[in-house]
Amino acid sequence: MAITIDPVEISKRSAILDEARTALQTQFIGIDGVIDELIDAIRIWFLLPELLTRPVIVNLWGMTGVGKTDLVRRLVKAIGFSDRFLEIELNTTDNSSYQPGVAALMDSNGLSDGKPAIALFDEIQRFNTVDSEGKPMPTSKCSDFWELLSDGRLAKRSRDDIDDLISEQRYTIRYAEQQRALGNPNTGDSDEIGMWEGRSYKRRFGLVESVDDLAKINRKDLLKILDNVRSAKKVYEPVDHSRTLILVSGNLDEAFSMASMTSEADIEADIFHAFTERITVVDIKNALSRRFRPEQVARFGNIHLIYRSLKREHFEELIGRELRRIEQRTSEATGIECLLDATIDDVVYSNGVFPVQGVRPVFSSVGDIVETHLTKLVFEAVVRGEKSVHLAHNAPKKLLVGTVGSGSTATRIEFAFEGRIQKVRERNVDDVIANVAVHESGHAVAYAALFGLAPLQLKAKVASSYAAGFTFPHQIHETSEVLLNRIKVLVAGGIAEEILFGRENASIGRSSDRQEATVIATDFVRRYAFDSEFQATYHLEGANDMNRRDTDGDIEKLVARLCAETHELLMEHRAALEALSVSLKVTGSLTGPQVSAVLAEYAIAARVEPESHLAVYPYNAKLN
Repeated sequence: MAITIDPVEISKRSAILDEARTALQTQFIGIDGVIDELIDAIRIWFLLPELLTRPVIVNLWGMTGVGKTDLVRRLVKAIGFSDRFLEIELNTTDNSSYQPGVAALMDSNGLSDGKPAIALFDEIQRFNTVDSEGKPMPTSKCSDFWELLSDGRLAKRSRDDIDDLISEQRYTIRYAEQQRALGNPNTGDSDEIGMWEGRSYKRRFGLVESVDDLAKINRKDLLKILDNVRSAKKVYEPVDHSRTLILVSGNLDEAFSMASMTSEADIEADIFHAFTERITVVDIKNALSRRFRPEQVARFGNIHLIYRSLKREHFEELIGRELRRIEQRTSEATGIECLLDATIDDVVYSNGVFPVQGVRPVFSSVGDIVETHLTKLVFEAVVRGEKSVHLAHNAPKKLLVGTVGSGSTATRIEFAFEGRIQKVRERNVDDVIANVAVHESGHAVAYAALFGLAPLQLKAKVASSYAAGFTFPHQIHETSEVLLNRIKVLVAGGIAEEILFGRENASIGRSSDRQEATVIATDFVRRYAFDSEFQATYHLEGANDMNRRDTDGDIEKLVARLCAETHELLMEHRAALEALSVSLKVTGSLTGPQVSAVLAEYAIAARVEPESHLAVYPYNAKLN
């Protein structure tokens, strides 16, 4: 049968999509690229669903708080599909005795009629079908989800389902007759079945009768209709969902390795953004393969939209937009002009941005820092009959400074205020900060000397109840030499403490560094066979397992040798180590250019490269 294409209708639909794109890019910050990809991916489904022979599947992946679910909900509203939208959260850890299948959920929401619809399967990472060891997990819950992804056809119902329903109706009728025989006329079998049941039967069996007509029939008439349904073959045919837009959304920590750093408020957002920019479809599929079986990974298709972590400018824009919204809303609601100083933007950022957690903590901090105190100022303005309020932050004095009114009648109101995150930073003890500054400077000097790079960020004062710091490196293509240098950089922190404070005063802050260094050294010998003494792979399991203890002594000697070489390296650059430690202790934080400038005074060339830089051996030049 030929499909009739109406150019006017297609043009109207295309205009709706373009308007939705513009509206969404206005509402969301930092995800314009994702919105463009999403609109383009659903275009054929929205314009010409009649051409589809299988559903369009679009996957959205990213860390929490980047707006995956909210984007879908607003898209649904923007294109007018709110009444044809179903949101489902699948979960293999749900221990409830009953969980309806996807077919039943689609059916009960009236989306089994073959017409265009949208289904969002959210938090899909919780529906994993293999465990952490890669072993299949036994589960029968919502297994028809994979049928839907495969070809869009879901089994409608079995003959037994209809037989059971007919048996129930016959029992109700017989019971009513028995009650009448006993002199009880209020049996209900001759009453109208009602609107709710009528709508349910129409949805389940695709009956031609209207809901109003079905609501008025009694159970004997209903039984006749169900008998006719059972005789028809169509009711047993799978439901075709080829015109359903399937959106899959989830958080994949295996692909977004920094997703676990949820409490980190000190690493620059731009660094996280740069690292997430390198995540590709291949990384996503590899991550999926650790949660789902291979044939299931294939059913997700190839349309994978990857959310990047928000950059600093995105968070700043978000904060600015939210503060301007508060100013406008307050003025419109009260008639009092509201002005929030630029210092308010700064204090919200420093206490509200946790890059890995996305936008939610920012909104929480806006309420805590701004709206709570602004309400008090507005109340004072109303009482005093003033028409304006102003709020600013005085960081040195730890005050929020409010002004009610203007000119000679203005009243200054001060609120003692120290940001929750800043308060944690300020609790750090000076002696401990000095210890951390030396430790992190040891990492930085070794990193610069061995790789010729200045670290992206150097911190000695962070938001932690126990002072700690970090040295954030670039992404480095791993080779035999790089692995050895990475071990040196890792052990350099503890060795720097020994050099400047004495071995007996070195802290236990080296613990995680030594652990990571040992893992790298173990892989160097056992997995990659970079040690000439051990060329087989001592990392196999089962029948291929080799005696790993044979390699223990070699690994210990390797790490000990690298520690000795690192000690010599830092002693050679002791003056630079001391200077950088003092600078870091005073400021608490140094950028790449600042580190480079300090080290340059001591003849250590540390290039400043952006967050997206990948340090890699010049293979191409060598080959040519």
